[in-house]
Amino acid sequence: MTTGQLSGVRVTELATIGPPSFAGMMLADLGADVVRVDRVGARSSFPGPARRELLHRGKRAVSLDLKNPLGREAFLAQVGRSDILIEGFAPGTAERLGVGPEDCTAMNPRLVYCRLTGWGQDGPWSRHNGQDINVLAATGVLGAIGEPGRPPQIPLDLVGDFAGGSLYMVVGALAALHEAQRSGRGQVIDAAAVDGTSHLMTFLYSALAIGSWTDQRGVNLIDGAAPFYRTYETSDGGTLAVGALDQHGYARLLAVLELDLPVTEQHRQERWPATTEQFAQQFRARTLDDWMSRCDGSECITPVVGMTAAGEHPHLAARQTLVVRDEVLQPAPAPRFSRSAAELDSCPPDPGAHTAEVLSELGFSPATLVKASAAATNDTTIDAN
Repeated sequence: MTTGQLSGVRVTELATIGPPSFAGMMLADLGADVVRVDRVGARSSFPGPARRELLHRGKRAVSLDLKNPLGREAFLAQVGRSDILIEGFAPGTAERLGVGPEDCTAMNPRLVYCRLTGWGQDGPWSRHNGQDINVLAATGVLGAIGEPGRPPQIPLDLVGDFAGGSLYMVVGALAALHEAQRSGRGQVIDAAAVDGTSHLMTFLYSALAIGSWTDQRGVNLIDGAAPFYRTYETSDGGTLAVGALDQHGYARLLAVLELDLPVTEQHRQERWPATTEQFAQQFRARTLDDWMSRCDGSECITPVVGMTAAGEHPHLAARQTLVVRDEVLQPAPAPRFSRSAAELDSCPPDPGAHTAEVLSELGFSPATLVKASAAATNDTTIDAN
C-alpha cells in the first residue's frame, strides 16, 4: 500500500497466528509497508486459497530460515530499515533465534520492538500458554458474562486476544513510534493481553467502586439482568436485542410493546424479573418481521443476525462496513478518516510470495537469496504464545 495514514512506515512481522497478525493487518490497512516473515516451509494456517486468510491482507510475504546465518542476516537487514517489529513468540524464543530485542536494536536503535503474548514477558505465568479464555478467566471478564447460577458465556476470542492484545499493541507501537521521533530511540513494547484486557475493564471497576456494579454475573445493568438491555425470542424463532438504557428509549420501548408500566420505575431492580417476563411474553407473541415493522429505529431494538447476514444489513451496506474483495466477505478498514481514507490494498499472499522482491530491495544477490531462504536441515519450529 502506497497511500494511507501510515504511508512510509515500515513494519516487520514475525509470523505467528492470531493477534500479532491482526495487529500487522491493522497497520497495513492504514498504509504501512508490512513485511510478514514466515519460516521456510510454512503453510497457510487456513485451508483453501490464501486470499481467505484475511489477517495477511495488504502485506508482503517473505520466507526465511532464521537458524541459517544468511537467513538471520537477511532478517536483521530488514529490521535495520524497519520502524516497527511485531513478535508474538513465547518468551525467550526470539532470543534463542538471535532476533530478540538486543539483536534487533543493535541493528536499529530507533526500532519499536513489539512483543504480544497472553501473560506478558515477566511474572510467574509468563511462560504459560495464554489462550484468550484463560486470560478472560484470570482478569474477571469471563466471570462477569452469563446468567446467574450457570457457567460463564465465552465472548468468542475478541475481548482478550484482539481487543486486549492486538489493539493495545497497535496503540503502544504508534505511541512509541511518535516518541522515537523526538528521542531518536526505540523501545520494547510488552503487550500482554492480560494487561490490556484488565485495562478494558476500567469503567466496570469504577462502577464497582461506587457501588453501582455487583461482582456477580447476571444481576447488573448491562449483563442481561435488566429487562431493557437483553435479548428476546420472537414467535418464529428469531432473536431481538433490546438496548433502551435511557428513559426516553425505555418509554418508546414500552409504547411498542403496548405495556402500561411506569417509566420512572425503570431502574428499580426488584421489579426487573417480573418486567423481564412481561417483555418476553410480548416479544414471543409476534414474528421478528412484525416487530421490526412496528419500529422506526428509535426503540433500540435490533435483530440478531449471523456473520453472513451482517453483510446485508442496510446500515452496514450503506457504510460499506463489510465488503467483498476477491470473492471473500470481509470487514473494511476502520476507523474512517475524513481526508485520507484507508483502503484495502493487496489480497493476502501465499507464504514467501515476496521473498525475492524484498531481499533484492535489501541488496542481496540472487545466489545469496537462494541460500538465505533455503530449507533448513534441522527443526525450524517456532513456539507462539
